[in-house]
Amino acid sequence: MSSAPKPPSTPVLVIRESGDGTPHWEAKWRYDGRQIKRRVPGGPAWAERDASGAWHAATGRAGRGTITRDRAAVLASQLVDEVTAEIEAERAAKAAAAEEAPPLFRTVAAEWLDWLERVRGAKPATLRDYDCLLKQPGTPFKRGKGKAEGRIMAAFADRDMREVTAKEIEAFLRQLDRQGLTPRNVNKHRQLLSAIWNYACRPDTYRLERNVAAQTDKRREPLPAVLEYFEPHEVELLAQTMASGDWRTSTATFDDDEIAMQAEEDARDAELFRLLLYSGLRLGELRALRWGSVDLEGRALFVRSAFSAGKEVDPKGRARRWTPLATPAVEALTRHRSRSGGNFTTADDFVFCGRFGEPLDDSALRRRYKAAREKAGLRDVKLHGLRHAAGSIYARQAAAVEVRDFLGHAKLSTTDRYVSARMSEEALARLDAAFAARGPV
Repeated sequence: MSSAPKPPSTPVLVIRESGDGTPHWEAKWRYDGRQIKRRVPGGPAWAERDASGAWHAATGRAGRGTITRDRAAVLASQLVDEVTAEIEAERAAKAAAAEEAPPLFRTVAAEWLDWLERVRGAKPATLRDYDCLLKQPGTPFKRGKGKAEGRIMAAFADRDMREVTAKEIEAFLRQLDRQGLTPRNVNKHRQLLSAIWNYACRPDTYRLERNVAAQTDKRREPLPAVLEYFEPHEVELLAQTMASGDWRTSTATFDDDEIAMQAEEDARDAELFRLLLYSGLRLGELRALRWGSVDLEGRALFVRSAFSAGKEVDPKGRARRWTPLATPAVEALTRHRSRSGGNFTTADDFVFCGRFGEPLDDSALRRRYKAAREKAGLRDVKLHGLRHAAGSIYARQAAAVEVRDFLGHAKLSTTDRYVSARMSEEALARLDAAFAARGPV
């Protein structure tokens, strides 16, 4: 029988920014060995920005309808009590259910996905990928005519997780090997199984004795491929091809208004491709960028959110940041804004949007990129390769820490992929000097 958890820690208050730019209080505390985060209810935070653009508690008399730090502390304490009561009630219900019914894999997997979303706050794209691996065999895809293989559910759906052995899971993984799945793909299945078993081992869930999935072998994956990216002149050719409309293959007849609208969209996408190169933003970050986060005079923009699986969320790693803008990026944004004729250019409008101000569709944008790239006769570089180009080209001139901050990487090791092959002119000169005394050839 597991011991009762320690009382929850005192909540820590931080200021977060909502998708609409409004600040709000968030409470963080630890309970039962995990960190819990909840938004403090009651309204926006009484806060102001400092010189760096970060939010902090404001001084003076609070604005009407806002919440001061002191009031937020009281509400956070109440929130801790409410969440603790919910967790304990859920724990008791799970314990009672566990005594009555075996932990079937499909039940635990669904519960784990829900926990991942509600408690851990996983990104929509992450949840979508896991959900795809956990679909029943033959489930139709939302797009296209394909159906899910459902390999995991076919093997374990109605199994009692207490009875599954490491030998069975390893046999399942070896079957994936024989089916031709890449080591990386096999490892994805293994990691997912391990995460679900690990969840079932928790004292507040099903108290399994061991994570048998973790006892299997991780496949050795090949080293990352060499980065493929375009040079600036190739991106300019891509943008010009997009703007020309020559990439369009439809033979349908359109009226003058539709032709003009398509020309505006082509010019918009051309500037978007340029900006992906010159800003280094992720596509999801650029799609979520609003004019209120762009400072053309100061040559910078603020990355405050990103789109993930159709939902606007915090940027990757919750790393909101200021990004400097090179002159070509400023020029692209200036041209794009001037072409808009004042439409959808307020602070809350998306910088790159559809005909009615809506965010651009990710899949449609990738299809247009591919069509323009092929029409321009360029190499088969994916759209994300424009971000690789930004990092690799900047790394020729900048230090690794500058490239890291420019790209918004959480770890310097991620940036090493862009800079490891680069040597400064001074370093090359020293290398030549070291081997200068080679004698006649």
